[in-house]
Amino acid sequence: MREPRLYVPSVGEILSGEATDIYFYRTKVLVEKYGLSDVKVRMQVHAYSLPKGYEWAVFAGLEEALAMLRGRPLTVYSVPEGTVFRRKYPLMLIEGRFIDMVLLETAYLGVLRFATSIATKTARIRKKAGDRQVLFFGLRALHPAVFISADRASYIGGADAVSGMLSEKYLGLKPRGTMPHALIVVFGDQRKAWQAFADTFEHETPVIALVDTYYDERVEALMASELLGKRLYGVRLDTPGSRRGRMRDIVEEVRWALRRSGYSHVKIVVSGGLDEAEVEELRDVVDAFGVGTSIAAAPSVDISADIVEVYANGRWEPRAKRGKIPLSLQIHRCNVNEDYITPFDDTAPQYCRDGSQAKPLLVKYLENGELVRELPSLDDIRNYVLEQLKEVKL
Repeated sequence: MREPRLYVPSVGEILSGEATDIYFYRTKVLVEKYGLSDVKVRMQVHAYSLPKGYEWAVFAGLEEALAMLRGRPLTVYSVPEGTVFRRKYPLMLIEGRFIDMVLLETAYLGVLRFATSIATKTARIRKKAGDRQVLFFGLRALHPAVFISADRASYIGGADAVSGMLSEKYLGLKPRGTMPHALIVVFGDQRKAWQAFADTFEHETPVIALVDTYYDERVEALMASELLGKRLYGVRLDTPGSRRGRMRDIVEEVRWALRRSGYSHVKIVVSGGLDEAEVEELRDVVDAFGVGTSIAAAPSVDISADIVEVYANGRWEPRAKRGKIPLSLQIHRCNVNEDYITPFDDTAPQYCRDGSQAKPLLVKYLENGELVRELPSLDDIRNYVLEQLKEVKL
C-alpha cells in the first residue's frame, strides 16, 4: 500500500534549480551544448499588467528571491521591498551569465508574484479599514508550504497581526486568533467554552468570544459579557452569508445592546467572507476585521522577467522580444505619486516638479553573488508601506 506524502520541494531542490519548468532546464542544456555558456544578459523583472481596477501594487518577496540568487556570479539591483509601484515599472535587474540564472527564474518569479499579490491586496484592505485593525486569517485557503510566506507578505502589506503559529518562530510575529466554532461545539455549551478560554489564555492573548454559534449574535454577545465582565476584550461575529442579512445592521444591534447593558468596553471583531467593499461599509462600526480568503486568494499581480540587453562587442546591446522595451530601466522617485522612468545607465540626475532631485529606486543588493546591502527588518518594510499608503489613492 502506497504511503501518503506531502508534495513540497525541499529548500535544497529550490536553490539547486530543480524547482523549475522543464523548458528552462532544456534551455540550459542547449546553451551549454552550443557554446553559449558565457553569454551575459540583463534580465529585467517588471509587472506589465495589474489586476482589473488596480492602479498600483506593493512589491514583496525580495528577501526570498535574493536568497535564491545569492551565491551565484550575479549582480542584482532592485527596488526596496515594500515599494508601491505601477504598471510597467522595472522592479529588479539581474545581470550576469544567462546560464547562471536560467534555472531560478520559475522559482523567484513565483515567490515575487505570490508575495506581491498578497501584500497588495492586504494594502488595499488596509486603506479601506482606516484606523481599524486588520487581522490576516487566510491560511486555511493555502497550501501549508506557503503559510509563512503568506503571513509575511500580508504583514508587509499592512495587516496588524497574522494567525500562523510558525510565524512567531520564523518571522518573530506573535500570532493572534480567537476561537473556532469547533471549540464551542465540542464543549457543547458556549459559556463553558468561553470560560475555559479565558481561564487558560487570558494572560497570553485578549479574550475575544465567538458569539454566533447557537443563538442570535446579540444574545450571545450579552451572554459572554455577563459571564466574563471586564475580562472580555471583545466579541467576534463570523456569521455566514447564508444567515447574515445586512451585516451592518447586525453589528449596530450588537453595539447598542452592549452599550445599553454597560459593556461599552467590549470590542467588535467581524470576520467571514470580507473583502474591500464590506470593510469600507463596516469600518465606522467595527473595531477590527479578520480577513482570510480575499487576501489569501488575492488577484494575481503579473510579474515577469525578460532579457532586455545582451553584452556583445564590449557593450550592452538592446535585445528583447517584441512587446517589451529592449533597454534596462531605472525608476526615479520624488514621491509615491511622482515617478520618472529612465535608462538604467543614464547617470544624469532627474528633477522633480518642485525642483528637488529624485531618488533612484533600483539599488544594488547583490554583487557577484555577495550581499552588499543591509536588509531591513519586517517592521521597517511594513512601516515603509504604511507611509506610502498615506499618499497613494485607490
